[in-house]
Amino acid sequence: MTTRRSRSRLQRPANDNVQGAIAPSLVSKAFPTWVHDDSPIADPFGHGARAVEFLRRLKHPKSTLPGRQFVLDPWQERIVRRIFGPCDEHGRRLVRTVFLMLPRGARKTSLSAAISLLMTIGPEHTPAGESVFAASDRTQAGIGFREAADIIRSDKRLVAATRINDAFNAPKQIVLKRDNSVLKTVSSDGGAQHGGTPRFVLADEIHIWKGRDLWEALRTGLSKTPGSLLVIATTAGRGQQNLSFDTYDYARRVARGEIEDPSFLPIIFEPAPDADWRDEAVWRAVNPGLSCNPPYPDIEGLRAMAREAVERPAEREAFRQFHTNAWLDHSAAPFVDMDVYDAGNEPIDLTELAGEPCWLGCDLSSSTDLSVILAAFRRGDDYVLLPFFFCPEENLRQRQEASGAPYVRWAAEGLITATPGNVVDFRAVESKIRDICSEYDVQEVAFDPALARVILNNLMDDGLPAIEFRQGALSMMPAIAELERAVVAKRLQHGGHPVLRFCFANTEVETNSHGHKVRLKKGKKWLSIDGAVAAAMAVMRASVGDSAGTGSIYDDDGWENALAAFG
Repeated sequence: MTTRRSRSRLQRPANDNVQGAIAPSLVSKAFPTWVHDDSPIADPFGHGARAVEFLRRLKHPKSTLPGRQFVLDPWQERIVRRIFGPCDEHGRRLVRTVFLMLPRGARKTSLSAAISLLMTIGPEHTPAGESVFAASDRTQAGIGFREAADIIRSDKRLVAATRINDAFNAPKQIVLKRDNSVLKTVSSDGGAQHGGTPRFVLADEIHIWKGRDLWEALRTGLSKTPGSLLVIATTAGRGQQNLSFDTYDYARRVARGEIEDPSFLPIIFEPAPDADWRDEAVWRAVNPGLSCNPPYPDIEGLRAMAREAVERPAEREAFRQFHTNAWLDHSAAPFVDMDVYDAGNEPIDLTELAGEPCWLGCDLSSSTDLSVILAAFRRGDDYVLLPFFFCPEENLRQRQEASGAPYVRWAAEGLITATPGNVVDFRAVESKIRDICSEYDVQEVAFDPALARVILNNLMDDGLPAIEFRQGALSMMPAIAELERAVVAKRLQHGGHPVLRFCFANTEVETNSHGHKVRLKKGKKWLSIDGAVAAAMAVMRASVGDSAGTGSIYDDDGWENALAAFG
């Protein structure tokens, strides 16, 4: 096996068909080593063996085995045994929730479809029981359903025993005729699902689910049903402020032994945080299908994508997420490494900042963005950041549904000030600035004047140190550079503020033809970056220290480099 090490080009094993033992250095501490070893799996009532036997009797239209027998590879078999084998003394299944995180191409759809049939028409079904394929939209939900329907259509006995409804624009259902056990699809209309009592739910690709309505409806329905089972089958996602990360984080903690929960089975095929994404040994470790005969996904296809990703950052991040199953932050081309950013998570003692000099960066918004006041303090060579966020109260849930971030909870916890109406009340922002000025020794209050003219003039009229900080390339270039230097050098202390982290994780950078970073930007409308923009402004003004107050870029030693970009 290839060992992980730094390299400038792709590294492949000498023998494409041999996976060998998985080196612990390649995979995370949550990795399911039991999937590949021969450790015993409890099955006191034979339910695990029964489930495997049912799946092996299924047929699949794409199978190359004799009689088109359903392919259940060894790693899949152990997962099935681990779900259905362990029971209590009364024969009740211990596992109630499965978190299965696999990279793209690992055939999780086929396995999920087969398990859904086990719960709908197989030995695990109950009369009139309800099973559900749930996804972010109808198209995604239909993928697993079609897989299950194709499995049934491959066997005349199952065709005779069931009724399949899959007409266009009609509710999709598979019904077991003799006792009305049903498998159906649902998607984003979560409100319509309240009151249901599913016994089995397959939650597909939750990393792309928007909002929590469907999730909450299905979870509350499952809790009403004895012996229910939730299987979450997904590829790695992005970001930390969303439904999928909450579930993933819980699964990791169970897998690492930090939480004891025998009802929750985490199966997380992910690389070590510092694993080299270009190393084929990493690919083989997190793609269990690559050790099968024939292997899957296509190794040559992975190599082609990896070669392209070496030179293209956006493709690189996509490759890491979908093919090495590494959980990423929101941005496809992040401004800073969020693992490095997180080095500043240590709690901030606010009492030590009282009366200290600080510089404010203020980024005011339209109705679709956050407004933020960012206070930057100097502690030797370090910057300490204290953010204050504002959002229109009427837009909180809309922003939450669109971005997946918990805006409603953030507002309830005081991390965001929700102002009445559907636009930010700038009077509340101005009032907060005045409060900050009375509590700290504010040296400057820097505004982009585009939306701040009234506040800026009000503060200046009262003798407060308000200045203009236009967000053009000439001003932002040195600001971005100073903020980036602070993050990379681990000189940025932010206390792990979740809204500020969300903004940094969303932030990408725009470069000009000279390669200079001239503007911070976001990839999607609802992914706020306002906190990062305000941080760049505040840190830049704090960096010039005693010369602050002029509001001029020429205070910075790097102004000549900035101007060179326009030559």
